[in-house]
Amino acid sequence: MEAFSYSNSPYPIRSDLPDAFRHAWRKISEPGTWWTGAARVAIAQESRQALDCGFCRARKAALSPNAPIEGWHTTCTRLDDKIVDVVHRLVTDPARLSEQWLAEIIDEHFTYGHYVETVSVVVTVMSIDYFNKALGFDLEPLPEPSPGQPSRYEPSNLETKTAWVPMIAKLAEAEEDLWPGSQITNVIRALSLVPDAVRLLKSLSAAQYLPMSVIPDPVSSGDRALDRAQIEFVAAKVSAYNDCFY
Repeated sequence: MEAFSYSNSPYPIRSDLPDAFRHAWRKISEPGTWWTGAARVAIAQESRQALDCGFCRARKAALSPNAPIEGWHTTCTRLDDKIVDVVHRLVTDPARLSEQWLAEIIDEHFTYGHYVETVSVVVTVMSIDYFNKALGFDLEPLPEPSPGQPSRYEPSNLETKTAWVPMIAKLAEAEEDLWPGSQITNVIRALSLVPDAVRLLKSLSAAQYLPMSVIPDPVSSGDRALDRAQIEFVAAKVSAYNDCFY
């Protein structure tokens, strides 16, 4: 059966949603900029595993995310312990991540590019999984990884003064498709150290939220059944529930 078929759905589902989900699954399975396809799928697996991790629950309940907790993560992959910890923190305790924490874990083997790409995979999997959960569907099986090596491509015109990670300050020709015009919100620019992460976010956001071309117009809701105020109300409630500091 085709992935994300929703053939038995009791609800009408726009065709662009499963199309976007299938595109995302394909991209997760492929070699990225800093991770192989196998590593990206493993990161996706750990994103799901984190929700059932007792160590994560104990750390979330602690007064500080740095409090000493006995034990270790319940893991389902052979990823390095550092990567498992990063993925589980992103899933279970994102509001208490800090710039200092990130700076301390960055090294020659786990660069800012690795971190940004990890965030991209985690966010992609979680947003699709929660769509299925909200409608009562089983989670889609993760894709099989594709062979190949990461490109290790780094865009030009990076700046490091605004966020925890380097971001594109001015679009070069190779990245002109990332966003329209010269200005964009930092929540989009935050992934721009890995341009393909922005492209994946654009594709998924266009289906699950709004196309980027529509977002600047505060009253436009595209072809959605909800009006823009309703859309933003739902988005704000979900963000608050998830402790999003945006």
